[in-house]
Amino acid sequence: MARPCPRPGNRNPYRSHVHSLSLLFFALTLYREVPERAGHATGRGRVSGDARLVSDVVEGIEGPVVLVGHSYGGQVISNAANGHDNVKSLVYVAAFAPDDGEAATDLAGKFPGGTLGEALAPPVKLSGGGVDLYIDQANFHEQFARDVPSEAAALMAAGQRPITEAALTEKSDEPAWKSLPSYYVYGDADKNIPVNALKFMADRAGSKRTIVVEGASHVVMVSKPEVVADLIEEAAK
Repeated sequence: MARPCPRPGNRNPYRSHVHSLSLLFFALTLYREVPERAGHATGRGRVSGDARLVSDVVEGIEGPVVLVGHSYGGQVISNAANGHDNVKSLVYVAAFAPDDGEAATDLAGKFPGGTLGEALAPPVKLSGGGVDLYIDQANFHEQFARDVPSEAAALMAAGQRPITEAALTEKSDEPAWKSLPSYYVYGDADKNIPVNALKFMADRAGSKRTIVVEGASHVVMVSKPEVVADLIEEAAK
């Protein structure tokens, strides 16, 4: 989604982006507002469809763009940036950065430490085939947002949008991190994506700057927003 500029007088975490720079923040695991509003423009939780949606948005933007992806959104921006000369850089926030032919599940299973599978609620079957996946609300705080106040985590749990199993198993195309500057931030207490997997992806992508936040969960952008915002600003310079 496009981030509007705050009112004058407020601290603007994207202040260096005001002139001619557009920021797309794609946190698909937490909030799937963009695909929902776009209707048939998206593949409903498939990498190819969501990447096409973001690509279409980027196509309509004049000036440089920084793409920021959280969790599954990292794979989306890796594919969406291809073919766009105005994409300046990629920022991965506790995010997947698969290589060509890799899926998110391939990377999550490559290293020990992830506990997402056991924290899920029973899958919801879809009439068109496949299933939607949610984190069991009783497990959400500990699994997804341990460093967020319990009241906020409860609201996040109740409002979470599903991710399709197909989105996690779909193979990536050639990723844009091979040709664009990439930046990485994640917490060392992430339980959704194994920490060693995050390190592996950051190193493989040649991350220009990697920040590992001590004690941060999978939602490091919620618990440590200034750290994430500062990295985005750096990526935009």
